[in-house]
Amino acid sequence: MILNNFKNILVICLFFTYSILSAQDWAQLEHFSSANKELPDVKNNENRVVFMGNSITIGWSHHQPEFFEGKPYVNRGISGQTTPQMLVRFRQDVIDLKPKVVAILAGTNDIAGNTGPSTLEMIADNLMSMAELAEANGIKVVLCSVLPAYDYPWRKGLKPNEKIPALNNMIKAYSERKGFVYLDYFSAMTDGNNGLRQDLGSDGVHPNKKGYELMAPLAEKAINDALARE
Repeated sequence: MILNNFKNILVICLFFTYSILSAQDWAQLEHFSSANKELPDVKNNENRVVFMGNSITIGWSHHQPEFFEGKPYVNRGISGQTTPQMLVRFRQDVIDLKPKVVAILAGTNDIAGNTGPSTLEMIADNLMSMAELAEANGIKVVLCSVLPAYDYPWRKGLKPNEKIPALNNMIKAYSERKGFVYLDYFSAMTDGNNGLRQDLGSDGVHPNKKGYELMAPLAEKAINDALARE
């Protein structure tokens, strides 16, 4: 009797746990839902660009808002996100906005294990899936290197200083095979020890204003290169 009651209680607990998890907006589809609806339709000859990413992407609008002002640039970064989350929201936050170009910057949170363990191959697969979804919908692709990070302050010992360069090599090789633009932030921002230069960020992961000012012309060139490709 006691065992049966325990089993019943366990089943009920599992059911409610599953219901709660199912109700959660894991990919944060609601995050930009209103902003997407309010975004004006693309004008004739407008070269809209969507920046897809995580805290490094959304942080750009906070630290260097002038980069986006007066330009058809749309920031769709969500802090803490990993590539599987971005892949889920890619259609509504990129494809449905009808950009000419998408710049995808992602992968460091996967290495940090924000949504569970991920191999470099799993991360690359998600990046490739986003890129190919964009390509299938007539959107030019810019695949960005992951920024350098020697270690993660919030989860130490995961060796991003080794994994990030390896992932970037995979992204670069794939970009070359597919004819996509590869945007190499890493080489411009590394301290020579696979970490972020101290003058470009305070926590070793996220850029400061100077960091974004360094990234801006690199991004502009990559976007122009993408637009020029057939």
